[in-house]
Amino acid sequence: MKTIKPLLFALVGLFLTMTSCRTEDDLSIDPPTESTLQANSVLASQIQQVTMNDGSIDNIVYNANCFTIQLPISVTINGVELTITNIDDYDDLEDILDEFDDDDDTIDIEFPITIIFADYTETQVNSLDQLEDYADDCNDENEFDDDIECLDFVYPISASVFNTNNEVIETLTFTNDYDLYEFIDDIDEDDLIGFEFPISIVIADGTEIVINNFNELDDAIDEFDDDCDEDDDFDYGDDDCNNCTPSQLQSVLTACSDWHIDELERNDNDLENNYNGYLFNFFADETVTVAWSGNSASGTWIINGTGNDITVTFDIPGFDDINTTWHLDEIDNDNDDVEIDFAIGDDDELEFQNDNCN
Repeated sequence: MKTIKPLLFALVGLFLTMTSCRTEDDLSIDPPTESTLQANSVLASQIQQVTMNDGSIDNIVYNANCFTIQLPISVTINGVELTITNIDDYDDLEDILDEFDDDDDTIDIEFPITIIFADYTETQVNSLDQLEDYADDCNDENEFDDDIECLDFVYPISASVFNTNNEVIETLTFTNDYDLYEFIDDIDEDDLIGFEFPISIVIADGTEIVINNFNELDDAIDEFDDDCDEDDDFDYGDDDCNNCTPSQLQSVLTACSDWHIDELERNDNDLENNYNGYLFNFFADETVTVAWSGNSASGTWIINGTGNDITVTFDIPGFDDINTTWHLDEIDNDNDDVEIDFAIGDDDELEFQNDNCN
């Protein structure tokens, strides 16, 4: 498909004040057939799926993939009051939840709140019981949801509307998902839509792709719609290493000396106190040394994988509590205080900390 002809856009300005009531004097313009989108077509449905409200983005507050809670909201977490005004505040909420591993985390929401469904319809919720009733429709974290989260449109996007008589009804410009979703939802069965190409999309790895026509857009959605983990489960912390790399992990661990174990849990047993005074030093050749009370040991640490699938296998003679393959959970670099979190499943945890890492 091709960009709508320049002549068309010169004429479009003449019709910006037109209403749906047209006379016999209305000008008829042939929209390029290869550049039109029909209502109720597969591609129109896919565009709506890309622009749907992602209900999983605030699962840290409440586990439901079919709606989000309208911000701002006030919550109390383990006795700490927090006002969440934007999605970046979810990181503050996660920090509070992660502060202690042996507490029962509770989030109390201050009602009333407004929830927003995938199609952007809203309703007020006055109690936790009501919220749970709405969540019953999507309380299965493995249940498929309709939204496509692995690619996004780059705005603004402009579109012209034609009817079957080849008449331009209006031209609109969209600056966000909501507006484009509503536009696709409201077009009539007899209307044809022409986008002002090129447009751009961003795929899950951050790559921006230029799209020149509807055929390319259709192909791109088909190619990338299932190209990422949409993170629709209820584990709010399993995406902390989306952008982690083996070289990043190696750089952090080898750049700092004298790491200590801040947390170590195996089979529900807290073992970190057994390693007080033990200092670990990691080297680029994937060897590691440990020093404690005039003693020392040497071993290896082997990195595999990437992103959320990075693992490290430790092999240090005499350190059976550590010697196994661990999954990298998070690299937390907060000024001079650096933490590297590893896990095995939901129960076993290993955290190296360095308080003087520059």
